[in-house]
Amino acid sequence: MKKVVIFGGTSGIGKALLESFVKEDCKVAVTGRRLEKLQEIAEMYPNHVVIKQNDIQKVDEVEKVFKEIVEEFGQIDIVIQSSGTGHVNPKLDWDKEEETILTNVLGCTKLYDLAYNLFREQGFGHLIGISSIASIRGNRAAPAYFASKAYQKSYLESLYIKTKTINTNKVFVTDIRPGFVDTAMALGDGIFWMVSIEKATKQIFKAIKRKKRVAYISKRWSIIALVLKLVPGWLLKKVI
Repeated sequence: MKKVVIFGGTSGIGKALLESFVKEDCKVAVTGRRLEKLQEIAEMYPNHVVIKQNDIQKVDEVEKVFKEIVEEFGQIDIVIQSSGTGHVNPKLDWDKEEETILTNVLGCTKLYDLAYNLFREQGFGHLIGISSIASIRGNRAAPAYFASKAYQKSYLESLYIKTKTINTNKVFVTDIRPGFVDTAMALGDGIFWMVSIEKATKQIFKAIKRKKRVAYISKRWSIIALVLKLVPGWLLKKVI
């Protein structure tokens, strides 16, 4: 039985992935801020799920909860970072920028480090980070969100490169880069190329099982990513 940890598994992509792993008879530890949502999940899957209340912005809590899960599970096969937040914030209100940075940068980095160090000690494991197509370039309406996703992309790539130092060749790092998925995290109105949570989860789960290095969700966003990488900044300034 594989043992999986999902940080941010009470809603959206995290919860949908939780359900996918349960269907495959995995043991899953799920974290989130909302205790009532965690309790609902525990009642639905009493034989497969362990719940831990956690606010990823509080890095000391992240380490405490992670160590509790490791102690209970003994070893961990997969760690998924699905916690995230973001705001359309053209006025640069600091409370919104700060929340985004604390969650998407500080909290995520703590979890990435904990997972990597555990897998290095174990000699095996799979770290999955949910970043975004937003990681490719900047954006005037949501600067902190786009910048934080770029940070995640770069950090995950750095950890992937770092796995060269692990002789077993059994530690994997996957960067999932969704476009617009029909969840509460979809920023703005009139969303372009929105995909259902069901379709997104199916593609993400397949990418995890294949241990892909990078996966765009849905797949057609890989075309947009290529274009974004090539577009000069002056043109991006005009059109976005």
